[in-house]
Amino acid sequence: MTDRHPDSLGMWDATRALGSQLVTAAGSAGGVEGLPPAEGVTAVCVMGMGGSGIGGDVTAAIAGPRSPVPVVVSKSYGCPAWVGPDTLVIAISFSGDTEETLEAAHAAVGVGARLVAVTSGGRLASLAREWGAPVVPIDASIPMPRAAIAAVSVPPLLVMERLGLLQGIPSHLDAAIDQVARRVAEFDADDGLVRRLARRIGRTVPLVYGAGALGEVAAWRWKGQFNENPKVPSFANRVPELTHNEVCGWAQHGDVTRQVFTLVQLRHDHEHRQDARRMELVAELCDEVVADVITVEAAGEGDLAQLLDLVLLGDLVSLQMAADAGVDPGPVPVLDDLKVRLRG
Repeated sequence: MTDRHPDSLGMWDATRALGSQLVTAAGSAGGVEGLPPAEGVTAVCVMGMGGSGIGGDVTAAIAGPRSPVPVVVSKSYGCPAWVGPDTLVIAISFSGDTEETLEAAHAAVGVGARLVAVTSGGRLASLAREWGAPVVPIDASIPMPRAAIAAVSVPPLLVMERLGLLQGIPSHLDAAIDQVARRVAEFDADDGLVRRLARRIGRTVPLVYGAGALGEVAAWRWKGQFNENPKVPSFANRVPELTHNEVCGWAQHGDVTRQVFTLVQLRHDHEHRQDARRMELVAELCDEVVADVITVEAAGEGDLAQLLDLVLLGDLVSLQMAADAGVDPGPVPVLDDLKVRLRG
């Protein structure tokens, strides 16, 4: 197994603990009291940014096809104008001090929305208690928001389940826990896949494509983890949208792009048949204009299990790339500096 240092915040251990994080998050969401009434809810708005906001993306990808009401993710200071007394707002902030989420949640409460907060503490927890809103606690020992994928994704799904807006989430969680355990066991026994993927990407810029809502969330997750763990540029897009525009951009400059980009395609069993075909065609079209085309196949029973399987693989690959480059995956000083300068 490769040397995993430097890793000052314990990102490797936190990533490999995804299964236990799923169990803990399910217990936290299942035990919270004082949920708002479900009667008359006409929409769900999930608010959050960065490593917290991806909880909303997972919620929308999994709940969207099942929920009788729309599930919308909002990542900004503003509260959508349609939010009101019949809206369930789930505000997610790992630290509890994310300024965009605080401002948006404050506005949502101001128009009478039914709020549920998901946080480890901070200002969001304090305000939620002042407002009489329930708080689903996040384990504050998790080293960074991006290592809390289960802690920010499971609570919104189970809150919706408890309010009658979803069904069957516990069984999907069980399948996800089983798949995560299998993937971690494979890595512990033989980390060849992760090391091989990291080596193939090497010093190129990973361009990550996924199909449909599930594939798009996975692609954005890989992109964000590449940015924050090994600190490398990365970009993501979604099929079918990219086949209506982005593929045109590969028509020229192949002598440059072949040295710069590696295309990573994230595949899953829940792709529309035409999206599956589009993914195949995109791989063929791009083969001569990128350094490599890598296909990663999801495993597991059900869409949540396959999404989290792809998430875990991407997390491990990004950590391996950091280890290969001698980069500490935990600290993100440029983001910390940006926040300090904004406060100033």
